[in-house]
Amino acid sequence: MMGDMLFLVHRVPFPPDRGDKIRSYHLLKALTGLGRVHLACFADDAADLAHAEALRPLVASLHVERRTRSRAAALLAAGRAGGPVSVAMFDSRTMRRFVAEKVAGGRIATIVAFSGQMAQFVPARRHGARFVMDFVDVDSAKFAAYAADARGPMRRLHAREARTLEAFEIAVARDADASLFVSEAEAALFRRASGLGADRVRALGNGVDLAYFDPTADFAKVAAPLPKPLLVFTGQMDYRPNVAAVTRFATRSLPAIRARFPAAAFAIVGRNPAPAVRALDGQSGVIVTGAVADVRGWLAAADVVVAPLDLARGIQNKVLEAMAMGRPVVASPAAFEGIAAEPGRELIVADAGGEADAVVALLAAPDRAAAIGAAARARLVADYAWARQLAPLAALVMPEAAALEAAA
Repeated sequence: MMGDMLFLVHRVPFPPDRGDKIRSYHLLKALTGLGRVHLACFADDAADLAHAEALRPLVASLHVERRTRSRAAALLAAGRAGGPVSVAMFDSRTMRRFVAEKVAGGRIATIVAFSGQMAQFVPARRHGARFVMDFVDVDSAKFAAYAADARGPMRRLHAREARTLEAFEIAVARDADASLFVSEAEAALFRRASGLGADRVRALGNGVDLAYFDPTADFAKVAAPLPKPLLVFTGQMDYRPNVAAVTRFATRSLPAIRARFPAAAFAIVGRNPAPAVRALDGQSGVIVTGAVADVRGWLAAADVVVAPLDLARGIQNKVLEAMAMGRPVVASPAAFEGIAAEPGRELIVADAGGEADAVVALLAAPDRAAAIGAAARARLVADYAWARQLAPLAALVMPEAAALEAAA
């Protein structure tokens, strides 16, 4: 009989309403289908703590604690230790003690850590437990990109974070039995950086809840009369790459689109809009919604969904969700990376210089836009169900059991 699993997550994996929570929630569900799971996670706030209780019926035990360490404390700790600040932000003696005691009990057969910050809690003495590390993305590469775009002290801070985080990621991967990334592109990037092979570093893709993100599903439509044509972007709107993307699109591409379609509007849909995003609201056709109860209403109302990210890591759930809803998508090359779809037939891929023309072409040819949306939905149904994407997980977390089953 297989032993228990310990799942370590940097944020309460519920509700699945943002990129990291979507993946961690579906990983948790998949793991609970394989055996008993003990969940240990951090909560960002009181709402997160309350959400954690919804997961208690799914797991054998639940440990959740509020993350309270300040950035100043993390900066000091990282400076003293010579490590990455993003890891120090999550350090916790309580979490270390809980994990060490749980593993020392001898019942844990596999530890699955989600996001690099949680690797610090995996004890050196694991009492025979297998260690699977889901990095999701190569975070060090993200900070390297930040450094390339920054100036002055921020450039040096981001460069230091990229350097120290890469060293941390490689050390963790060398200790882990398997390291996972959300796309083959991310996995290949990390193999080159770490020198580890495909037997140790591999892709485990994201899926979509195809019953939920379904244009024929029962969901509330947006009540207010909406301008047409409508362009929509969805995402966490205090996340730096999203802020940069919508700001550039609103100020550079939208005016060119409105020159051809004067009534065109651009809706920025997502929680916690940063000040730079809020400042766009009401300017030249821009609508900033803030948090919405159900993003599907906005996706369904969109004539075109845009994903104009200049910096993107891994797979963009926002693109998959829009495609699942049967909407025509115009994505940047960065937002398209890692998605198995045919450009020109199942979505449009355009860089910053060509995205306005790409949107205009779809608005001018609604039949073509509808055909692209239908083909997008078909592609997602064929390849992106969560069960299909996470099918390799069983062999990764319990290879002996999977081998026995295959031989039976």
